[in-house]
Amino acid sequence: MEGLLTFLSNINVVLYLVGYFVGGIPFGYWILKVFYNVDITTQGSGGIGATNVVRVMNTIDPNKAKRLGTGVLVLDLLKGVFCVLVAKIATLSYEAQWMVALTTILGHCYSPFLGFRGGKGVSTTMGAVLLLIPVESLIGLALWAFVGKKLKISSLASIAGVGLATLLLFVLPAVHVNLPASIDIYAQVGTPTPMVLIFLFTLYKHWPNLFKLFSGQEKKIL
Repeated sequence: MEGLLTFLSNINVVLYLVGYFVGGIPFGYWILKVFYNVDITTQGSGGIGATNVVRVMNTIDPNKAKRLGTGVLVLDLLKGVFCVLVAKIATLSYEAQWMVALTTILGHCYSPFLGFRGGKGVSTTMGAVLLLIPVESLIGLALWAFVGKKLKISSLASIAGVGLATLLLFVLPAVHVNLPASIDIYAQVGTPTPMVLIFLFTLYKHWPNLFKLFSGQEKKIL
């Protein structure tokens, strides 16, 4: 028992758990449940993120669909920003900050408040890495928004956005772009591996969507 208490009193472990539980807050689920008495996990794709909120709201109140979806997207993104910001304020090592980012993303995708169900985690992913690699993240966010607006295919926009942010970790050093150490993943942890793992996880969460994309069956968000 004493060993468990010692383990849980470790600030790193505490903030990993904070990341997981804050990341697991299912804003999309709670908002639709409270205001519309709709269980979003049984509607549309079953996800709790902005895409499924828009999809489900289009069948309930189309006039509020995009506005509510945008609100959920921002809230999910802010979960990631908040958890990593707390880790920075607590002066955790960069390795621990990346771990907080990872646990926050996992919390959204496997929410402890929904029986370990959740969403695909892209909004929370972008928020979680925003303070760690802001240059790559902002460019990835711009592509995510552009592809989403033009093609209206959420899965493609998500993969493109996270993929570009990851690719830039290799491109910027190759073209001799020197970033400050505080926002350079190589100075932080010596390797782009944490972001590569996040991108691979993004692909895993979107695997069914990829098959639909290749077969031309992936639905657009109207």
